[in-house]
Amino acid sequence: MYEVKDIHLETQPALAVCGVAFDLTPEGAAWWPAERLLVVADLHLEKGSAYAARGIALPPWDTRATLARLENLIARFRPRMVVALGDSFHDASADSRMAPEDAAHLARLMRGRDWIWISGNHDPAPPPQFGGTIVAELDLGPLTFRHEPRPAPATGEIAGHLHPCAAVRVRGRRLRRRCYASDGTRMVLPAFGAYAGGLNVLDRAWDGLFPGLDFHAWMMGGRTVVPVAARRLEGD
Repeated sequence: MYEVKDIHLETQPALAVCGVAFDLTPEGAAWWPAERLLVVADLHLEKGSAYAARGIALPPWDTRATLARLENLIARFRPRMVVALGDSFHDASADSRMAPEDAAHLARLMRGRDWIWISGNHDPAPPPQFGGTIVAELDLGPLTFRHEPRPAPATGEIAGHLHPCAAVRVRGRRLRRRCYASDGTRMVLPAFGAYAGGLNVLDRAWDGLFPGLDFHAWMMGGRTVVPVAARRLEGD
């Protein structure tokens, strides 16, 4: 871990969790090269259509945009396994609202690889029509993949749910970005979904996860991911 002075530093550092090295992408996915495993969290597919059903007008392209970004990562890394850390679908009827071409797109992405759906609070039973394996959590080596982070110590935990983001002031300008949060013993991934928001890692909802603010926010830029020490961050 190290502290940077400029959020635009051109670097793509790896992050180690319990000795397991992950490459962090600016798109919001973590890559475990030794296992050829790609991890994403909180896709929230069909969030736009869920809001539209409640009379809140949003452009209906969030699923398509999310799947396009995921496709680019799968083409780049060619994973043997994809782990989706819960809340992959925004609600229990998301698949029924999905455009046929988007459903076919998702099916193509899943073809030829192991696909693990972790159950989330929005999708405790992800739709079975797409296949894959549905589990509450997954143990691989020293790591446990689950949706909702547990209070510390949760050594080896890889989770989502909280949609982490961070804010920092650089040369007088305040920057707020989605981020990964890690202290080296656990990691919380950013939300991958196009319409998923972000919760500041200094919010009280994070209390008990990283005691003493002894962690870094690995902030996502356009082309880079940069670790920033928690003591440098600002609340909302």
